[in-house]
Amino acid sequence: MRLALDEAARAVRGGDVPVGAVVLAPDGATVLAAAHNEREAAGDPTAHAEVLAVRRAAARLGEWRLTGCTLVVTLEPCTMCAGAIQQSRLDRLVYGARDEKAGAVGSLWDLVRDRRLNHRPEVIGGVLADACSRQLTDFFRER
Repeated sequence: MRLALDEAARAVRGGDVPVGAVVLAPDGATVLAAAHNEREAAGDPTAHAEVLAVRRAAARLGEWRLTGCTLVVTLEPCTMCAGAIQQSRLDRLVYGARDEKAGAVGSLWDLVRDRRLNHRPEVIGGVLADACSRQLTDFFRER
C-alpha cells in the first residue's frame, strides 16, 4: 500500500485526485505495474489509477487474464474500476480508504462479489485506511 500511496502523490502534480494503484505478480512481491489517476492530465475519463495499472500489467504479461495477481489501490474502486477488476480476473483486491460516495466494493455496491458473476476476487479493505483518507482529505482541503 505504501507504493500505491507514493503513486497517489504523483497524481496531484498533474492536477488529479490522489489515487494510486499497484499490481503485484502472483508471488506477491514483484510489482508488475503502477499507476495513478491521470484523468485531468490525459483528458481521459477512464484514466483511473486502477484501470491504468491493470492495462499496464496485462501489457507486461502479454495476457489480459491477471490470474494470481493482486491489485492494491488507495481508494475503494468505483463501478468502472470494479468492472475492470472482475473482467481482468485478478485474484485479490486490497484497498485503503472506503468511498462512501462512489465505492463499488462494499460502500454503495458490491460489484466484485456479486454471485451472479463468473469471477469474484478476494477483497481486503481498510489497509492503511487513515493514511489513504488523509491524502485525499488534504487534497480536497487545499482545493
